[in-house]
Amino acid sequence: MKYYKHLIYLCLVSGNIAWVPAVLADNTVETPRGGWRHTSSEEAGFSQVVNYPASSVNTLGQPESALIKGRITGAPKKGPGKLIVNGVNMPLSISETGDYSRPYSFGAGSNSVEVRAPGGGDTRRVQFYDANAGKPQARLRVVLSWDSDGTDLDLHVISPDGQHVFYGNRVVPNGGALDVDVTTGYGPEIYANTSPQKGVYHVYVNYYGNGGDDKAVTIAKVAIISEEGKLSEKQQSFQVPMRKAGELTLIKSFSYP
Repeated sequence: MKYYKHLIYLCLVSGNIAWVPAVLADNTVETPRGGWRHTSSEEAGFSQVVNYPASSVNTLGQPESALIKGRITGAPKKGPGKLIVNGVNMPLSISETGDYSRPYSFGAGSNSVEVRAPGGGDTRRVQFYDANAGKPQARLRVVLSWDSDGTDLDLHVISPDGQHVFYGNRVVPNGGALDVDVTTGYGPEIYANTSPQKGVYHVYVNYYGNGGDDKAVTIAKVAIISEEGKLSEKQQSFQVPMRKAGELTLIKSFSYP
C-alpha cells in the first residue's frame, strides 16, 4: 500500500494546474502488534549470538513477543531510521531491501514503539499492553548509540560488585547482560538488568575503531533508564564526542536506585 500525505502542485499544462500525489515511504511494523496481549512468563533471550565482525543483529530464534520487526520501502537512504521505544530514542539499521529486525525485552504493562523512516519520512506507532504482571522486565537499561556509519563504539558497564559487562563478557552472574556487539555503526547496544544491585554503576564508552579514518569524530549518545514503566521511572541522556580510536571515556557514574 502506498501512503499519500498531500496533493502537491506539479506544473501548468495548457493553462490548467496539474496535481500529483506526494508518495511517502511504505513503513510497515509487523511486530509488535497493537492492543492487548498476555505473553509467557519465560524470559526471552536478551543476548544474541554474534559472529565477529557483526554485520547485523541476529534475531534468529527470538519469539515474536521480543522482536521489533518490519519493512520500510520507498524512502531515500539517508542513514538509519529512528526507533523510539517507551520514550527512548535510538537509531534503527535498515537493510538494502528495507527490512529491519531488532530484539527487545519488553516489560509488563503498557509499551509503545515508534518507527520513523530515514530522512524524517513516514512514521508508524504501535501501542500495546502486556497483561502478564509476573513477566520479568528490565529495571535498569543503558542504551548506547552513535551518529556515524562504519565506526565501532563499545558499551562497558561496571556494577557495584565489580562485574564488568562488555562485548567480551556479555552476560554476568548478577543478571546484567549486553544484547549485541554492533561493529558497523550507529548501534544501539543495550545493557539490561532485571534485578540490579543497589550501589554505584560506571558507564564507559570505548571508541574501538573507525575504518581507518583517523579524523572521524562521532557523537556517542547514552541513555540510562531506571524503573521502566513505573511511576518512579527516571531517564537520563548524555552526548559525548569521541575523537579517536582507542579512546575510553567515562560517560557517567550513577547510583541505583
